[in-house]
Amino acid sequence: MAVLGAALAGCGSGAGPSDAGRAARMGTHAATTSAAPSAAGSAPASSAAPQAGPPAKVPTMAPGPNGLTPVFERTKQSSDKAVALTFDADMTSDQGPRAADGEHFDNPQLISTLRALGVPATVFMTGRWAEEYPDQAKAIGTDANFEIANHSYSHHAFKSPCYGLPSLDGAAARADVDRAFAAFRKAGAVNTVPYFRFPGGCYDDGALRALAAAKVTAVQWDVVSGDAFAKDPDAVAEQVLAGVKPGSVVVMHCTRSAAPVTEEAVRRIVPELRKRGYRFAKVSELMGR
Repeated sequence: MAVLGAALAGCGSGAGPSDAGRAARMGTHAATTSAAPSAAGSAPASSAAPQAGPPAKVPTMAPGPNGLTPVFERTKQSSDKAVALTFDADMTSDQGPRAADGEHFDNPQLISTLRALGVPATVFMTGRWAEEYPDQAKAIGTDANFEIANHSYSHHAFKSPCYGLPSLDGAAARADVDRAFAAFRKAGAVNTVPYFRFPGGCYDDGALRALAAAKVTAVQWDVVSGDAFAKDPDAVAEQVLAGVKPGSVVVMHCTRSAAPVTEEAVRRIVPELRKRGYRFAKVSELMGR
């Protein structure tokens, strides 16, 4: 668990981008058709999963300077109290034996709780996770409350060093992203979006350049939940509640073995944010504003 554990522990505190990488965040929204509005998240919904067909075009950002992949962190506005809860479904390419021995890289109770609370969310999934849990990937990927974004196939780093993760670059990095999208399609997930989250949050100009041909928008975050290996759900909830602002993107995890208290923390976060006037949105909705 050391490699994935280090990456999870570092989530939200990865090595920062260079000046050009930071400038990539300044890319404007591309001329795409916005996705259909997601559930407002103002009241609990039925736990039954509404089925989704293939999504309409979703908002993306135009390339940054020199064609670099653009980077989205949060909506820079204050009039709409919307927040996106995002969940990384992490699994590295070599963890099959651990899953076979009973380690749980999934968290079906978390997904059930999000459905029961009527919270739309974006799941950043690795291709290896989708291969290990194809039924769950399909269930998430055909549920209109959720959208699946790319978290690489292997959960290897796109910049080195990155918390001890093996690294990819150039053509290997692009191929890893394509392989993840292929795994989602094979599992039957239809509501996938052209967004990508770097493993460990680590990227630089080289990583942004390598992904340019994939035509994805990289999605980071502005609120770190601290749920990786946490044992106190109250501490996780308090950290999220202290950091959320209108337009925030919160990074959490959908991996029982590495983030065991996330579901309990969500049950505390959601009603409190609603009490404060917030509603929940997918990343595609925030990006479309």
